[in-house]
Amino acid sequence: MSNQRFEKQRQFLQNRLSPEGYAGLHLTIGVLVVLLAGWWFGAIAEDLSPDNPLVLFDQRVAVWFHQHATTTLTHVAKAITFFGSTLGLTILSVAVALVLIVCRAWFNLFLFAVTMTGESLLNVLLKHLFHRHRPVLENPLVTLTGYGFPSGHTMGVTVLFGLLALFLAKTVSTTGAAFAYFIAAGLVILLIGLTRVYLGAHFLSDVLGAFAASVVWLTFCWTAFETLRRRQKHRSERGRSPAEFTVSG
Repeated sequence: MSNQRFEKQRQFLQNRLSPEGYAGLHLTIGVLVVLLAGWWFGAIAEDLSPDNPLVLFDQRVAVWFHQHATTTLTHVAKAITFFGSTLGLTILSVAVALVLIVCRAWFNLFLFAVTMTGESLLNVLLKHLFHRHRPVLENPLVTLTGYGFPSGHTMGVTVLFGLLALFLAKTVSTTGAAFAYFIAAGLVILLIGLTRVYLGAHFLSDVLGAFAASVVWLTFCWTAFETLRRRQKHRSERGRSPAEFTVSG
């Protein structure tokens, strides 16, 4: 009687942890990542009041980087940060889109277009929502207008290279190879994020907040599209007769 009483709950939990199905483990992980990254973003955004310890730490980090700037480092930082600029992201996005078109990967192309476009709109919305000004430094390395939180460069590269890592990870059969793609993407994101702080374009919390927000958006889009893809596949398989499975299997 007791086993039957909790049978529905047990079955629900088993389905959520199953790697199979369109609402299985991938959806469970996706929801958890969205919740955790969303909580992280909220925690950062909540601490942006002027006298908060995080803001004071931001100021110290910005001043420290500015005091240790060199001509060589500045040239390198500007070269690296270009890939997170509007022009750099546009060039990279067009290149990725062309590859997907040549490969006739229409589903991935649609996912890529929605994710990248949504990221740009989300960044603009968040900037105007928080109205946080950029660092004010003596003899700044770069002079920028507009609001700073969250960093547009960081959001753009996180979504772009995170999506590329996900695409590539699905093409390999070993966990090590897939992990390497995510490590490479993480290093690119880290480098560009650091250049934004070094150049005085953003506070450290602008970069961290941007990373958290972009993880939320990227995970939401990937999970939603992956669930849709699996659901379409499930429906397609259910519509095939046993004879068809025997012939094609």
